[in-house]
Amino acid sequence: MKTTTKIITLLLTLLSGLAFSQKNTSPSLIVFNAKIHTLDNQNSIVQALAVSDGKILKLGKNDAILNLKSAQTKIIDAKGKTIIPGLFDSHSHVIRGGRFFNTELRWDGVRSLKRALQMLKEQAQRTPEGQWVRVIGGWNAYQFEEKRLPTLAEINEATGNVPTFILHLYGHAYLNKAGLAKLKIDGNTPNPNGGLIEKDIQGNPTGLLVAEPNAYILYSNIAKLPELSAEEKINSTQQFLTENNRFGVTAVMDAGGGFQNYPDDYGITGKLASENKLTVRLPFYLYPQKPGQELNDFTKWISEVEIGSHDDDHGDHLEYHVQGGGESLVASAADFENFEKPRPELSPAMEGQMKEVLSKLIQNKWPFRIHATYNETITRFLNVIEEVNKETPLNGLTWFFDHAETISVENLKRVKNLGGGIAIQHRMAFQGEEFIKRYGKKAAENTPPVKDMIEMGIPVGMGSDATRVSSYNPWIGLYWLSTGKTVGGTKYQGERNILDRTSALKLYTQGSAKLVKLDADRGTLKENYLADFAILSDDYFSTADEKILDIASDLTVVNGEIVYADNIFKGLINPLPKAIPEWSPINFFGGYQKN
Repeated sequence: MKTTTKIITLLLTLLSGLAFSQKNTSPSLIVFNAKIHTLDNQNSIVQALAVSDGKILKLGKNDAILNLKSAQTKIIDAKGKTIIPGLFDSHSHVIRGGRFFNTELRWDGVRSLKRALQMLKEQAQRTPEGQWVRVIGGWNAYQFEEKRLPTLAEINEATGNVPTFILHLYGHAYLNKAGLAKLKIDGNTPNPNGGLIEKDIQGNPTGLLVAEPNAYILYSNIAKLPELSAEEKINSTQQFLTENNRFGVTAVMDAGGGFQNYPDDYGITGKLASENKLTVRLPFYLYPQKPGQELNDFTKWISEVEIGSHDDDHGDHLEYHVQGGGESLVASAADFENFEKPRPELSPAMEGQMKEVLSKLIQNKWPFRIHATYNETITRFLNVIEEVNKETPLNGLTWFFDHAETISVENLKRVKNLGGGIAIQHRMAFQGEEFIKRYGKKAAENTPPVKDMIEMGIPVGMGSDATRVSSYNPWIGLYWLSTGKTVGGTKYQGERNILDRTSALKLYTQGSAKLVKLDADRGTLKENYLADFAILSDDYFSTADEKILDIASDLTVVNGEIVYADNIFKGLINPLPKAIPEWSPINFFGGYQKN
């Protein structure tokens, strides 16, 4: 009797397992008739893929994949379009950017100053009392056909009595007359440390705020502008996440940022994550805000916050967790790039402060990232890391530098020896011309030295540094990597430093994942990897160089679910509600501007 019972139990177990297996191998989604660049080691191209439980179930020829369908499978004909793995922006400020996206007039992609000023004028006319017109990063003078910046006279004429703030990179910002009055900036207002309030010959402020070279004067004044309501911030963040999906972005590492306090300013994304309404995977780093209090902040966070593991987040919910500390670890280490001005000299106190924080992080196995623009400061940072490593070995702990535009080969070797990585961004696509003016064309040819990083086997991830410097559009980065050109069309990189298109794309997929040791299940389209991918509006691999800038996603899938659809696929998803408040520039201009 016992033997019979055991046999029956075994059979039931086998049948249950078979039923479970069949349930989990029935595709929820099939995409066929496509040109799917898997980015595997052979750079295989296949026709179709099947998705089940948020992962790639199978790839292959159309007939073989379509034979897997069931009555419940959604079938999408890609009409011969190109599919790539979802893009992973390894450095963006999407949490902060989302809170303010609906308030901002984006000049990203605008090709004429005349059009930019017209947009400014139109937005000023609809902006209500108590609010501002604001253009916060993502553009430069060279993208305009006029190849120049706006003048304060043009800005004042366009905006009239509506307070206006316009940020240009990390270099300077414009306040119109109404904005100066609103912020109570007059001839008696002192210059902040590292910043300049430009004055005319009568001693009155002109409206130009200059980072000399510290960006605090810019960020502190942005922080004084009015915020949206909680409901508006939720809508704003959803709009911005969808805007990222619009370009095929399926994951972002948020790098913290100035005036972004934890946990208060993370409430919106936290709420969306808890309600399963995020449309990108979103690991984030914690960035201390009070100079001199950094060690206290990290000590508190280490005791209260658990570093996230992506293994815990699969299923219905996308990753949303603390990934580590940075990109700023101590305020005294800030070497913000402003290539219009000389390189900043960091405080002699930096090393001691940095060592305290790094020791605490490494002792507690917290990954970290460090903002580092210039080789001179990278040398000093590496000195500290090497010293700490002797006392408390890194032992494979994940860490990397952000930016590293002028890093030397010698320092790359030190990064390699310490097991570090580098997150690069397309900041030089916006600042290449200014860099050449200050440091010369020869120095610019290898800035940053991407090919050296790759050839040395250092993990390299690609990102944007959106939104206050560069645009969040990843195709600017892919254009920059594969052509060596700025958004203004200036080819500044040497031929040796220019990547082929596949290698460039791998930095924005596998590279960003490998940077934080997540490449075991993403960055490539293969069986049992995450079903994160995009159907492109144009064939990235064959289109003309300049057309790369026009690429977007026609359909973006995250965790097997459609999060964005446009053009022929538009009916496959319900559109987001309109941006709120009603006067939001997003309702009238959208985000990144199509040519």
